[in-house]
Amino acid sequence: MASFTYTAINQRGERASGTVEAGDRAGVIKVLTEQQLRPLSIRESGQGNSTSLLRIFGSGKVKSDELVIFTRELSAMVSAGVPLLRALNSLRDHAESDALKKMLVTIIKDIEGGDQLGDALAKHPNTFSDVYVNMVKAGESAGILDDILKRLAYQQEKNATIRKKIKSAMTYPMVLVGITILAFFGLMLFVIPQIGKILTDLGGEDAQLPLLTQVMLGLSGLMISYWYILLPLMAAGVYFILRYLKTPSGKQLLHRTVLKIPGLKTIIMKVAIARFSRTFSALIGAGVPVLEALDVTSRAVGNVVYEKALSDAAKAVESGSTLSSEIEKNPLFPAIVPQMLAVGEETGQTDTVLVKVADFYEEEVDVAIEGISAIIEPVMIVFMGGMVGVIAASVMLPIASLSSSVK
Repeated sequence: MASFTYTAINQRGERASGTVEAGDRAGVIKVLTEQQLRPLSIRESGQGNSTSLLRIFGSGKVKSDELVIFTRELSAMVSAGVPLLRALNSLRDHAESDALKKMLVTIIKDIEGGDQLGDALAKHPNTFSDVYVNMVKAGESAGILDDILKRLAYQQEKNATIRKKIKSAMTYPMVLVGITILAFFGLMLFVIPQIGKILTDLGGEDAQLPLLTQVMLGLSGLMISYWYILLPLMAAGVYFILRYLKTPSGKQLLHRTVLKIPGLKTIIMKVAIARFSRTFSALIGAGVPVLEALDVTSRAVGNVVYEKALSDAAKAVESGSTLSSEIEKNPLFPAIVPQMLAVGEETGQTDTVLVKVADFYEEEVDVAIEGISAIIEPVMIVFMGGMVGVIAASVMLPIASLSSSVK
């Protein structure tokens, strides 16, 4: 229950104010009407501050960890025989996240209005993915909602684990890149100009400096003289590149490119296969039709190249082909995937077989991430050393030249 502060007018036309405990604004209005009060304003206690903070810090989105806990708790309550609305109300009352609490208020209203849980969740696409919604709908249709929620929670935990490992592997290289960029700009803006002045003082205005030194001094002078133009241009360039990569053509270009980069290609392929296997097995196990499961899975894999491959496979399956035979034709899928799919199709245990494939490739992802992390560190150190070496050479060459001239 939330606390609401209200201002209202009573039957005598006098202004009254106070605090009411209710589930939402509609509940407050109902309470005030029963007390023969006409509400003028209703505000949730602390709403102004919390809303502004949510906007500033971006906490208005339900985190993946919170969603996993919500799913597990809802599954436990439903399997224990607690009515759905009562379970949702209990989770709303005890939710620590303001974003989750507000979302549950809306979901409860929709269900009270006659919606199924899956339909109510579908109205919050930023929190509940297509996979989540379709599995819940299938669970409701088959009467196994508690089992489906357990599968969903497990699947989300696995996906979150992969994401965390990838982020952890990329943190160190990104820190090194940031330090390298800051060091480069620091040297070019503060160190190189001073060294250039010293070299000019020693050798005179007509001193012949090496080409490398001239290039570095010219670049430094350009950055100092036109920083107010270069910085906005760089920021605008980064902004437009990121914006382009969010477009369909940009995503396609990016996803095709990463599948051609040695090392990175292996990780991307294994992550995509793991997501495909676990998502498709979960949907099939929930009773979702194959074509609908393929459509949802293709959008959940996270790579448009794989999305197109699965969409093409779905069209072939609709025409009478088997999924395993279509997957086998595509080089994006290792041989083990169509082989296991064929076994699943023959035995009628596709979901069980694909879970084993997902487990295998998730372990492979861990190994691949550790391997590429071990390679990235020395590569970045060599890169930083090379940058410092170029700057050092641009300084030492003219000094050596001037020294020989003095002798």
